[in-house]
Amino acid sequence: MPRRLDYSRYLTHLAEDSARFAEVLSRTPYETAVPTCPGWDAADLLFHLAEVQAFWARIVARRLTTGDQVDELETVRPGDAELAALFADRTAALQEALRDTPAETPVWTWASEQTAGFCARRQAHEALIHRLDAELTAGERSALDPTLAADGVDEVLGVMYGEPPAWGAFTADHDHVVRFDATDTGDTWSVTVARFVGLEPGGGAAHETDCLDWVADDVPPTASVSATAADLDCWLWRRPPVGELTVSGSEATLDRLAAVMADGVS
Repeated sequence: MPRRLDYSRYLTHLAEDSARFAEVLSRTPYETAVPTCPGWDAADLLFHLAEVQAFWARIVARRLTTGDQVDELETVRPGDAELAALFADRTAALQEALRDTPAETPVWTWASEQTAGFCARRQAHEALIHRLDAELTAGERSALDPTLAADGVDEVLGVMYGEPPAWGAFTADHDHVVRFDATDTGDTWSVTVARFVGLEPGGGAAHETDCLDWVADDVPPTASVSATAADLDCWLWRRPPVGELTVSGSEATLDRLAAVMADGVS
């Protein structure tokens, strides 16, 4: 499992991938369909990342720490002619807010980690994946940084598809364990696919679904997936890999993993 990157490296990747995203879309007709985001065109993709970065820029800059404080945060979509300027303004605001905020600063997030460091990591990967979406829309795909991609595998397995909430019950199932191997960086990850059952605090919605959680590396896997770190990251985000993945093992385990991925991130 890779080490988490330094805070400054997340900010560097966020800046570089956001700039690449904007540059590619500046040469792409806005009506062009985004192949990896069904129903979206290039204008929708541009506004989406502007809206996401605006949301987190306000949380970090204002040091907001509760869900009630963020409910009112909204970005109004302008006309297409103003989209590029909106994105430029919002990405600059996010990057400035994160640069001015120590990683350990408490801020609200939807995850268990409530820090600016979580926001920097999450937004670096948000920009990376949507940079790839922009490139695939324009037919100009470029390579993903292997170290960032390995960290992306760690984040998507441990946070986006994992991290079962403490308010429910999750019991690791060693009959369904998937090992992921990055063939270029040497990183490995082992997760269990098991059932989470719980009721949201305060009388909220009931949940009963499969999700992932970490298991020790010495637990024997029932299935395995191997590829470069970039291709693993793409595959887990349901974006097309460049090379081949090697997938083997229990069909039942792989089917449960596929169901988690189908219900997860987009």
